Parts: sequence; C-alpha cells; structure tokens
Amino acid sequence: MQMFQSIKFRLIGLGILIIVAGIGLRLFFALPFAQGLLRDEVAAQQLSVASYVARDIGHSIQARRALLAELSSALPPALLSQPQQLTAWLRERQRINPLFNSGLLVVPPDGKGVLAQYPTVPGREGLVFSDSDWFRAALQADAPVMGRPKRGRANGEPILVMAAPVHNEAHQVVAVLAGVVVLNTPGFLDRLQETKLGVSGGFLLVSPADKLFVGASDPAMVLTPTPPPGVNLLHDRAMTGYRGTGITVNAKGVEELSAMVTVPGTGWFVVARIPTAEVFHPINAMLGFYVRNTLVIVAGMIIIMLLLLPRTLRPLTDAAQAMREMADGKRQLAPLPVQRHDEVGGLVLGFNYLVERLRDKEAALRASEARMAFMAHHDALTGLCNRAMLEDRLQQAMARAQRDGSHFALLFCDLDDFKPINDVFGHEAGDAILRQVAARLLDERRSTDTVARLGGDEFVVLLSDLSDAREGAISVALQLLEAIGIPFNIDGQLFELSASIGIALHVEAGISTSQLMSQADIAMYQAKRAGKNEYCVFEESLEPFRV
Repeated sequence: MQMFQSIKFRLIGLGILIIVAGIGLRLFFALPFAQGLLRDEVAAQQLSVASYVARDIGHSIQARRALLAELSSALPPALLSQPQQLTAWLRERQRINPLFNSGLLVVPPDGKGVLAQYPTVPGREGLVFSDSDWFRAALQADAPVMGRPKRGRANGEPILVMAAPVHNEAHQVVAVLAGVVVLNTPGFLDRLQETKLGVSGGFLLVSPADKLFVGASDPAMVLTPTPPPGVNLLHDRAMTGYRGTGITVNAKGVEELSAMVTVPGTGWFVVARIPTAEVFHPINAMLGFYVRNTLVIVAGMIIIMLLLLPRTLRPLTDAAQAMREMADGKRQLAPLPVQRHDEVGGLVLGFNYLVERLRDKEAALRASEARMAFMAHHDALTGLCNRAMLEDRLQQAMARAQRDGSHFALLFCDLDDFKPINDVFGHEAGDAILRQVAARLLDERRSTDTVARLGGDEFVVLLSDLSDAREGAISVALQLLEAIGIPFNIDGQLFELSASIGIALHVEAGISTSQLMSQADIAMYQAKRAGKNEYCVFEESLEPFRV
C-alpha cells in the first residue's frame, strides 16, 4: 500500500500514458537502436577502407625501402670519386625503377653537399645534410631508414627522405644513398588525399613520433602539427596506440566517426573520418518525421498533466507553504509533522534534520570568526604576520628585554629590482615569487622568531633572545641573502633576485619600537646604496659593518 502512495508511482502512471501513445517507444527506444546499428555498420566499413589504405601505403613504403637497400649494396664504392659516372649510374637506376620521383642522391660521410644526384634539383648541391635526422640515422644503421616528413629545403615541396649507408669492403660507411619522394606523388599518398568519405569525410595519415599529419584529404593539413593533448580525446588515445573506431569531436568542433589503422612497417596510422551528421542523417530525418506526427499527442498529454499534477503534488505544496511562513517569521521555526511515508515525507524529514543542523552552522560560524581573527593579524598572500602583529611581537620583545636584559635584532629585507617582474610577467608571477620568498625567510627560523610582510616586497625578521645580537643577526642575514639568491622557478620560468637587508640591534634600553624600525630601514637603504645583495648594520655613522 505504501508503494501506491509514492509520487514516483504516480509519475510512472503518467509514463504509461506516454508509452500507450507510442511516443516513448518511437523516440527513446526504436530510433536510438537504429542509430546504433547504423553507426556500427558505417564504422565497420570505415575500418575496412582504412585498412586497405594503410596496407597500400605500407606496401609503397616497403617497396621503396627494398629498392634503396638493393641500390646501396650494388653501388660500386669506386664511383664515389667519379661524379659523372656516379650520376650516370643513378640515372640508369632511376630509369629502371622511378619510385623516388624527386630523385636519388649520394651524400658524402660529412654531409656537406652531394657527390651526385639524379634528377638534378637546383639548390640541393649546396645543402648541408649533417644535421638531418635521416642522414644521422643512416650513418648508424645497416638497413634503410626513413626520415621525418618535412618540406624540402630546395623546393619547399612536402617530401619523405629514405636513406641507406654505402659500405666499402672494410664495412666502413663511405657515403649515404638517399631517395626523395614527394608525398602527394601518384601511387604513394595521392589516393589518400583525393579520396573522400561521404560528402565531407576523408583520410588522415598521422606520424605519432613526429606529431605531424603526413597526409590528409585536406591539403592544408599536410605536414601540420597534430592537435595538443585535450583537444581531441580519441586522437589522444590513437597517439598512444589505440586502434579501432570511435566518435569524437575534432579540433574544429565537428563531431566525427573515426577509424584508426596502423600502417605496416612504420609508426604511422591512417584515420578514416566522416561527420556523424552525415552518418545519422537518415535517422535524424526519421526522428523529425516522428516528432511532427506526435505533437498533437504531446499537447493532449500536457492537458492531462495540468489536470492531475496539482492534485498529486498538493502535499508537497502544503509543506513548501509552511516552510515559507517559517522563513518569513509568520510561524515558529519547528519540525513539521510527518504525515506520509513517501517523497513528501522524506522532504519533511530532511527539513526537520536541517533545523537540527542550524546549531552546527552556528558552531561553524564561530570557527569562521576565529579564522577572520587570524586573517586580521596575518598577510593574506604569504600567511606571514602583518604589520599589526609585528608591532605586537616587537612590543613583547622590548618588554622582555627591559625585564631580563635579553637582546634582539630587527632585519628589514627589501627585494632588489622586484618591480620589473610585476611589470613584465604580471602580478601572478610576482605573487608566486613573494610566497616563495616568505617560505625561504621562514626556513630555519626558531619558534621565538617572527617573520612579517609589511607590504609589497618588504619583509621584516625579528630575532628574539640573542646572546650576541650582532653576530646572530649577521649570521641570519647571510643565510637569507643566500636563500633569496637561489633562482625562483615559476611555471618553468627562472627568476633571479637578490635582497638588501638592514639590521637594527637592540642591546640597550632607551629606544622605541618605531626608532628601531627606522634604524633598520635606514640600514637597508644603506645596503642598497652599497650595491644591493648586501646587508648593513645600523651605526650612528651609517657606515655598514661587514664580517
């Protein structure tokens, strides 16, 4: 019987009316099911097409590697000193098997210029290849290697360079034979760039190691960097090794259905992609048809709900009215009687629990007031004592010195050339440095010492209960200068700072706290005039005392 009193049960009854009318079945079950079937079918087709393209590219690369291995082993080392004969040899091999449409070239072991090339590309003979990745890899390898896809320095075309070492009889590398192929050459990547999936879908060829688009249906994407992590989540998974299908949002904000397949023999992978708007167009058209034909039924349902819901939700509205009257002071704040054991009864129980929790909130308020009191005596940025707290600690130190004859010292620290950091790198960087400075000032301090920030880049260190005020203050000043001199790392940016420290000593009675602060300030400016990154002990003559 309790179940029949549930608001949820009554809403389910309304849902039954919807199911009877056919809306729930057509919109929330049949259409998503059909959409899933269509998505799986298109994904399987994309995976098949991507596999074919990947195998075709892998075969093209393997054929060129095999050709280069054959040519490097067949090249007579004696021809390396005969440029014309070497050129003729390259021309004949290129005529027989022209897989490298941008030519073959032989580079000396030092990588400077070329010994021979065919066909001749203007400007190539003056290039230095010693810093090229394919050249360095070929010198260390026994088999053909493949360089990073890039634009040629001689003609600016997108190219891929493959290279193999040429050995003499002593198995020493005497030259590097390289083959250059233009990426969009017929029979290599031209099919990938010219083929489309659907109306606007296409292919991508990605090199994860180089973080480059090697090829693409969109020519503007060729040899452009891949998106950074976080832009396309499915692409991020593919870059780490995932192969398969999935739906993702690309860098342009378009939702796509993509299939990823590895290119055999390389670290590359092919992506076949098509906007989901094209994939699900038939389903969306069917959905629109259903929606148009069910508007009349929905209107009838709204009328039914307007008639039934007020009666169904009347207990809830009564409880809400009582709560509003308590909030306005028209009724005494007190727990409400629980008359029903359904969702409304649960709401009333929650309200009664809220009344009990008010006492806990009052306790939390008192704790908050205690935190506010802390903030009133401490610097909000660094957590150090503020000026008011410093004055109180200084008065205590003064009273203790007059009472038992103890000594203390005041160190006034001002950062050198701190303002340019705020001006150039912004206040966030400056605030981060100030927090690190505060941490370094606190490091190795005793529990009886006080470190305070007066504002800006000015800090004060109060050293209490010193047996030898001068020696103790100087020792701490040297430690602080050394600590602040360590570079500050703010988000990978290093900042070097120094500080000027003025020292005022309290070794006898008759001086006020304000005079002591003034002496420390004067000594600090004397340290700045002495060249910064210095400390100065206040003397009547204003001459700095150094150990």
